[in-house]
Amino acid sequence: MPTFTKLGLMGRPGHAGVVSTLHRLIEFLQARGLQIVLEQRTAELVPELSLPECRRHELGGECDLVVVVGGDGSMLNAARALINHDVPVLGINRGRLGFLTDILPEELESALDAVLAGNYREESRFMLEFSVLRDDETLPGGTALNDVVLHPGTAAQMIEFELFIDGQFVNSQQSDGLIVATPTGSTAYSLSAGGPIMHPNLNALVLVPMYPHTLSSRPLVVDADLEIRIVVVKQRAIPPLVSCDGAVRFHTEPGDEIIVRKKSSALRLIHPLDYNYYEICRSKLGWGNRLVRDDA
Repeated sequence: MPTFTKLGLMGRPGHAGVVSTLHRLIEFLQARGLQIVLEQRTAELVPELSLPECRRHELGGECDLVVVVGGDGSMLNAARALINHDVPVLGINRGRLGFLTDILPEELESALDAVLAGNYREESRFMLEFSVLRDDETLPGGTALNDVVLHPGTAAQMIEFELFIDGQFVNSQQSDGLIVATPTGSTAYSLSAGGPIMHPNLNALVLVPMYPHTLSSRPLVVDADLEIRIVVVKQRAIPPLVSCDGAVRFHTEPGDEIIVRKKSSALRLIHPLDYNYYEICRSKLGWGNRLVRDDA
């Protein structure tokens, strides 16, 4: 197991609980003589501490562990910023769900003590990237940990597109859009649209039509190493948008080809040793607990 000596900290702005947790976290790390580097916007949350800071996209190159204080949205933002650096990431949950940020604030010291002692689990979560082919020119798109989504934006309207998988035509669709989700994203927007829950260890994607015009258009699970191509046909009104994890947007034009691929580098996610994916699902999704206990 590697030894973590220089830690980068990222915190969600505009959240009082994040600031108090950052103060506890920094006090804990300084007491152990560890180096700390703050992401620039995080440094603005604790200006009185005057700690070293760097830009978000450079943080992964400066540290051997990044700690994210916030919710799953904070982890999604961190993943996109850190993916080009081979740095592990640990999440402290100050949000609502906590599928990705699974350490509770009250467990901060004990959980980090264990991690710093080498007692943790590391998990690899693959990510997606998309580009747009327009008039024989490839335009850069974005990177996503959860999903790449074709959607109409703010207007409620049907959009029309053709779907190709690994170069083979699948179908043409009229719907409110299409969600291309990773296993990590299968418990996010994809789940709300009726997609299946996929275990994070699966090398698979789920393609979920959003309110399709035909009832036979159902979620489709495919190998994650296959290329997904979505061809936008002429729209009656506003051309659809493409978003990554609900954040990065790209305005399409008729004839655009949206190419979605698995990214070559993956997010290295750190968990406590007692991390249990199904326990997370039970807690966050309200699944039933066991009816008979082992000690009954």
